[in-house]
Amino acid sequence: MKNSKLKIFVTGGAGYVGAVLVPKLLGLGYRVTVYDLLIFGENVLKPHPNLSIIKGDIRNIELLSKSLRNHDSVIHLACISNDPSFELNPKLGKSINLDSFEPMVKECKNNNVNFFIYASSSSVYGLKEEKNVHEDVSLDPLTDYSRYKAECEKILLKNQTEKFKTTIIRPATVCGYSPRQRMDVVVNLLTNQAYHKKEISVLGGDQLRPNIHISDMTDVYIKLLNSPRQKLEGKIFNAGYQNLSVKKIAETVKKVIGPNVKLRLVKSDDKRSYHISSEKIKNELGFTPNHTIEEAISDLKKALESGLLPNSLEDEKYFNIKRFENINLR
Repeated sequence: MKNSKLKIFVTGGAGYVGAVLVPKLLGLGYRVTVYDLLIFGENVLKPHPNLSIIKGDIRNIELLSKSLRNHDSVIHLACISNDPSFELNPKLGKSINLDSFEPMVKECKNNNVNFFIYASSSSVYGLKEEKNVHEDVSLDPLTDYSRYKAECEKILLKNQTEKFKTTIIRPATVCGYSPRQRMDVVVNLLTNQAYHKKEISVLGGDQLRPNIHISDMTDVYIKLLNSPRQKLEGKIFNAGYQNLSVKKIAETVKKVIGPNVKLRLVKSDDKRSYHISSEKIKNELGFTPNHTIEEAISDLKKALESGLLPNSLEDEKYFNIKRFENINLR
């Protein structure tokens, strides 16, 4: 089947990852429908003849079902996407991240969608002593955000059929520049601090954080769309690259931004340390990342220097929790 005939439905397609993924899909000849609340801006994605944008809530099953018609594949990115934002309104987080999931999956099946990719999270593993946390390691989610991600994985696998194939991705923390920028994830946050304040506050420092460049993360989804379905059905893949300590990330930021950046170590009770292995996706699908954390920092520096990220320390659009505090989403 040629790409020009494939219709891809992307929930949350105007979000941080979606804003990089969707233009790539369009460039490859796919026809794309983005279904998104557009709370971080209605002009994130440039107009394109093969792009349809629907301002919609995944909890609105009637609109969702109507919008899903005649699509081959779904990439489900939409969610309340980090712990602080989730904890701000747990009831809202549950309604979007968990309660709406199975009804959406069933509507996909009713509308003859044949392939569903779910963006879970590497945080479902919780704290692990193993050096290589692979996909068969037990799940011990620590927060409601990660617990609901794990629960949705079970729901999706339960709904798989011969005509409705599913794949689950557990991404590391994504970093780098996007037209819908986030500055509340560790690499981006430290880069933003260093660029504007010439000082980085490093909380603790020894905790490991798995990261993946946004260009690699979006290439993962394209790899899945282009891989034989028999290699994917019912499979779960980690998607990460470098497992670096927070201190090492800060030192890399200092290297890129400039020697005048000061590192200030601050004691922290945050003992969360995550590290994942991405060998399975390499061995089974042949996917290897091409971009480093250092490149992500360099990309952000260029974007800051060229004025693409104005007022990036203060503007709420760069910080999920600030945005959710100031909108009336129920």
